[in-house]
Amino acid sequence: MLDIIQAGEALSGSIATIAMTFSIGLTVGLTGAVAPGPTLLATVNSSLKDGWLAGPKVAAGHALIEIVIFLLIVKGLAVTMQQYSRSIALIGGLALIAFGILTMRDSKSATMASSGDGSYTNPYLAGFLTSAANPYFWIWWLSIGSVLIVSGLEAGLIVAAIFMIGHWSADFGWYLLVSSSLERGRSLLSPENYRRILGLCGIFLILFGIYYLGSGIGVVG
Repeated sequence: MLDIIQAGEALSGSIATIAMTFSIGLTVGLTGAVAPGPTLLATVNSSLKDGWLAGPKVAAGHALIEIVIFLLIVKGLAVTMQQYSRSIALIGGLALIAFGILTMRDSKSATMASSGDGSYTNPYLAGFLTSAANPYFWIWWLSIGSVLIVSGLEAGLIVAAIFMIGHWSADFGWYLLVSSSLERGRSLLSPENYRRILGLCGIFLILFGIYYLGSGIGVVG
């Protein structure tokens, strides 16, 4: 009977860990997805041609390069970074706070207006190339993204993968919302609502950064 109880507690703890990891991946991923940048503009431009399907197509191209990054972190950087978990927690917390402040600042004047640039006719290619060419994308992954994946790896590869699933759910969900909104004449996502969402994401990043920074200080202590 004791073994059954312990197994049940372990299963309950695993489910809670997976649910929390997915939620963090979803929410943190959303903060990156909604930020103004070339991938968002590529979604806007592609939506004018392909309608609501443009969003998932751009997100798929975006996800392709992130799969490569995820594998590189797991295979090449995880062991090294785990040796410096305390420093990484502190750096990650500061990075989250900095990104949150910048996101809140940008939310005051952010826009999803089309750039009128038709350079990327293929939405899959647009998602891949605009991500690869965006400095913000690489800074995000070298700071926040890599730190959170390494944290997930401490609980196992599956937990780290769950984080990525949550992250991609945010990307696909957001870009689908953008393309669907544009197809419906922006009735679903007005500029004001977009700025509000971006501002809330900034607040979340700051709060999560404070929490993450606190956890790092606790480990050091």
